[in-house]
Amino acid sequence: MSVLKRAHTWEISDSENESTENKSASLSVNLDRDTNSVCVADKTSISPPGGSSDERTGEVKSPGRRKRRTREELQEDRQKRKAAGEKRREERERSKEQKLQEQRKRKEAAERTNLLKPENIIKSLTIHIHEVLLQDVGCDVLLKTLDGLSWRSRIEDQGLHNSVRWTRQALQQGEEEDENGAVEEDQVLMVISQNDFHDIVTSHNKNTNQLAPTGEMIKGAESLFQRLSEYFNRVSGKVVTILVTGQHERGGSWDEDDVDSHFYHLETEELLVHLQLYWNVAVHFLFGWEEVTDHVIAVTKALSKRPYKALCGDPELGFCMDGSWSGGVRVDRDGRGLAQVWTRQIQQLNRVSVPTAKAVTTAYPSASLLLQAYEELPSEEESRRLLADLIVGGGVKERRVGPDVSGRIHRLLTSQNPHLLLD
Repeated sequence: MSVLKRAHTWEISDSENESTENKSASLSVNLDRDTNSVCVADKTSISPPGGSSDERTGEVKSPGRRKRRTREELQEDRQKRKAAGEKRREERERSKEQKLQEQRKRKEAAERTNLLKPENIIKSLTIHIHEVLLQDVGCDVLLKTLDGLSWRSRIEDQGLHNSVRWTRQALQQGEEEDENGAVEEDQVLMVISQNDFHDIVTSHNKNTNQLAPTGEMIKGAESLFQRLSEYFNRVSGKVVTILVTGQHERGGSWDEDDVDSHFYHLETEELLVHLQLYWNVAVHFLFGWEEVTDHVIAVTKALSKRPYKALCGDPELGFCMDGSWSGGVRVDRDGRGLAQVWTRQIQQLNRVSVPTAKAVTTAYPSASLLLQAYEELPSEEESRRLLADLIVGGGVKERRVGPDVSGRIHRLLTSQNPHLLLD
């Protein structure tokens, strides 16, 4: 156990006196400094951070404090915001209405385009057949074919005798409609027999004043030619095509020693020229009602494509293309270019493509070489099938020229009949 001892007397050394004096001196100096700083602080104004004070009043001003607006200013501000909101709303509604109008126009254009497509136009076409044609037994071929295609046909006793005409529903504004609300097409076919054509030639030779520009008939003449003349005097803007059924026995194959045949041929040529010049009437000689039916189908399909082509605004003909076709082929004196002319001649046939024509002209570079190959074959059947096995290049699958194209090329180069139909 430790014992705590207390000193009875305190002894003060000299060093302690010196330290006490030093402490008192430093204390007095610090007090003087504090007094001076307080005096300086009294002379300068103290301002809070970020604020400002008034030198006269000493009032401190706050930076976030704004001037209070009046009621009129608040009301004006509200009206401006309201007007800006209404303007934005009107712009949105106007933009929405414009989009709806554009969508409506595009929809109407699409519906109009769809309505004018050939597959829809052909449903609105009606084929009018004159009742006189029903007296021919071959007309049943035409009626059965139209019925099989589900095309609308009608038997009538109006219009041109022995005629076939077309009408369709009005699809656009501004089209001339008849009393039934239908638009009549300008194409008219007149189907006659070989005997009827002979009567027309005779009537034209005896009873027609050819000095008149419209073929004015003499009184008392009764024939199909007179009815045709009266039809053109009554109706304008029609394109009439005469189809003569039955093989044309006299055309291009008459006996030169037969005087009657010679004069008949001259009279026929005069009639064809008169019809073409004065009335723009073309005459086609066909073998039977099968070809008449094909002609009617071709005209019907062409009429169904006409409105869509008119809508597209492409008046150019399909074979008048830009480029090499429009420029033609130049043939030099050394024979350069003849091969291309030979290829173009083969390509003019219906359903003959460029690769098919090139396959033929590559195997036989000229028409004379192909004719020599025809003469070397023993039979005509082999000649017609000479080009059938030629391979056509340029496609994914291997294909050949075929017997159809081969037979048509054979008829093109060997036929002596100028009226022969190649297709």
